[in-house]
This record gives sequence, structure tokens and C-alpha cells, in this order.
Amino acid sequence: MKQSRTIIAIGGGEIGRLLPNGTHAPTSTLLIEQEIVRRAKKPTPRLLFIPTATDDHTWYCDVVRGHFGTRLGCTVDTLLLRREQLSRTEIEKKIGRADIIYVGWGNTLRMMTLWRRLGVDTLLRTAWERGTVMCGVSAGAICWFESGNSDSRKFTSGSDRLIRVSGLGLIPALVCPHYDTEPLRQTDLPRMMRESPRVAITLDNLAAIEVVDDQYRILSGNECAWAKRCFWESSIFRMDPIPVRQEYVPIARLLDKNAEI
Repeated sequence: MKQSRTIIAIGGGEIGRLLPNGTHAPTSTLLIEQEIVRRAKKPTPRLLFIPTATDDHTWYCDVVRGHFGTRLGCTVDTLLLRREQLSRTEIEKKIGRADIIYVGWGNTLRMMTLWRRLGVDTLLRTAWERGTVMCGVSAGAICWFESGNSDSRKFTSGSDRLIRVSGLGLIPALVCPHYDTEPLRQTDLPRMMRESPRVAITLDNLAAIEVVDDQYRILSGNECAWAKRCFWESSIFRMDPIPVRQEYVPIARLLDKNAEI
């Protein structure tokens, strides 16, 4: 039986990272991560964490192991592309064994550049096509889309200039994470979209879009977390809230500027 192709892209939130005072931040996206694990349809899913965008920081790996392993019952492995010199065969085996692939936040541009150089982009697309659940937050949301509104420059030069970064193109739209909490994204998105024939999807922190084959729905960690569809219509930049529903809806409607959502 063919497995569904699933993507769950999260706009932002916490999974219990270690704070400077030695305590762990509250987990704000638990309902979304529970759906990620449920979609794997296995009692103990194998989750592969890819922290390329944060330079493979060990603390992030520890947080993900604690959250998805101890709390949510997954077997957690990591793919460390910056700290380990893995062969193509080793990378392919890790990706091939995973039931879930979770990509972390950070420098999207540097992550996508390295993925393409190592051929990881092709391996991830193949994994998605065979039914591996693909998911992630911020940079780990942008990577599944055609492109994203990214703050990658701040990691290298400290610049707050936002740039368009190309993703894997599994969802043919631009995505803008952290929309409710980062005002620069709110002011920059209309500029970035002015010449685009595509729609943009904004995701607040604690909001996610779940795409299963050709259907989608919005997941929300609380009632204040929204997703919106955005595009230029003549000289007006439209932003339409996307309803949060239990049922799935054809994604073709979401990506068509003229269709009701």
C-alpha cells in the first residue's frame, strides 16, 4: 500500500530548549508534534533530526532527543552534516531509515546551500515521495516550500535585511514563518511578493500547515496562532486568514488566488 506524502511546516515555537538559568522552556508546540508522530503510524517511529541550520549544535540535538524521544516515544537519530564527514552512503542510510525527518531552525540559506552540495536535497525529496513524514520549524518549514522569507543574513553579517531563499519546492508557494512575532517580516513580505505569481503562506508562532498528498489543513497551538494566504491583487496586498478546520481541504484551492479558502 502506498504511503501518504506528508509535510508539517511550523511557523515557530518552543520544544523545551534549555534556558540560561538551567531550566527548560515550556513546550508550546506539543499538539503539533503529537500530530507529527501520529502521522508516522508506528508505535515507535524512527525520527531523524537534521540541525544543519544551527551548525549541528549539540544542545539542540539534546533538546530534540528529550522531546521526541523521552516525551513522545520516538527513536531519535541525528544527521550532522557540518560536524561529521559522512559519506553519501552513510547519509542515504540515515535518511532511508527514518519514519520522520525533523529539520530545525537557523540559517536557511547556509543549510540549503550545503544540502544541495551534498545531494541531501535529492535524498529528502525521495524520502518524501516514499512516505516519510517531513516536518520542521522556521528554517525547517521554509525548506519544504518553493521559497521562504528568511532572516539568514543575521547569522552571517548581523543584517536585518530579509531575503528570499529557495527550498525544495514540495509546496509551490512562498512561506513566511514567525509572522506574528517579527515585525520586519510583516513589513517586508509585500515587497518580496510584489512580482511573484505565487501566493505566500504566513505562519504565526504555534501555527503549522499540514499537507497530506493534495490536501491540507492548518494546525494551531492556541487560538491566537494564525496562518494567512497573501498575494497582490492589482495594487492591493491581500491577506486572507486560513480557517482552522479538522477536515482536510484540497491544497489547489489554497494556492489559487481566485479560489475561496
